[in-house]
Amino acid sequence: MKPNDFPRLRLELETRVQARTGRRVKNLNILLSPEGVVLEGNTYTYYDKQLAQTSIRDLLPEVRLQNAIIVA
Repeated sequence: MKPNDFPRLRLELETRVQARTGRRVKNLNILLSPEGVVLEGNTYTYYDKQLAQTSIRDLLPEVRLQNAIIVA
C-alpha cells in the first residue's frame, strides 16, 4: 500500500464495510498505514464485526489487519 493511495482506498473500504454490514458498524474508522489496516468502530454483534473484517480481506487478502471493532 502506498500512502498516496490511502484516501481513495479508505473510501472504498468504508463503502464495502458499510454495505456488507448494513451500516450496523457505528463510528467506523479505517486507519491505513504501510504496515497494515486497523478497523475501529462499534457494533452489537460479533457477526457484524466478522463481516467488516471479511470486507477488508476480500479486497486486501494479504494485508496485516487488526480488527479493533468493539462489540457491546
